Amino acid sequence: MDNRLKKLTYTVMFIAVNYVVFTYGKINIVITRGHSTAIHVANAVVVLSSWLLGPLYGGISGAVGLSLADLLDPRYITSAPKTFIMKFMIALVAGFTAKKLKLQEKTERKDIIWAAGLSAFAAMAFNVIVDPIFGYFYKRLILRIPAEAASIILTWSAGVTALNGAVCTVVAVLLYLALYKPFRSLYK
Repeated sequence: MDNRLKKLTYTVMFIAVNYVVFTYGKINIVITRGHSTAIHVANAVVVLSSWLLGPLYGGISGAVGLSLADLLDPRYITSAPKTFIMKFMIALVAGFTAKKLKLQEKTERKDIIWAAGLSAFAAMAFNVIVDPIFGYFYKRLILRIPAEAASIILTWSAGVTALNGAVCTVVAVLLYLALYKPFRSLYK
């Protein structure tokens, strides 16, 4: 099978996996009436897809899968545009960091864990810093939420994002260790 067709097929598969993991594997936290955040490991799937498919295809799968999940859940529908941008950016950070660290070339387990862990940490650190700030301005400027409510949402979402980031870093590395061998052919 042609490599581009394989990547496209896996991209569609990861869109579905991202959707399912977020839709059915999250714990919703209501912050204010009409505003929720969630504890989830969907970002681990975004990071994993960027390592296995590359930053572009991984970014597409994370952005589309998680935006679709937002669009189909009334609690998150207004977050879909922000989700699309943030998940794509997370995948770019993870994917380009992995390329810089030559993750796909590593053969020793400890080297794989180190490179994958550092790449996941970079992507999750980016998310922990940028997502709450981006979310604050998105809520203020696009959704027209008052500053006080947006600040409360910012505080809660920053904490949840940090917790998600720590868990997702570990989960992404463990998933990569389990799945990287069959995907190596995409990089040849």
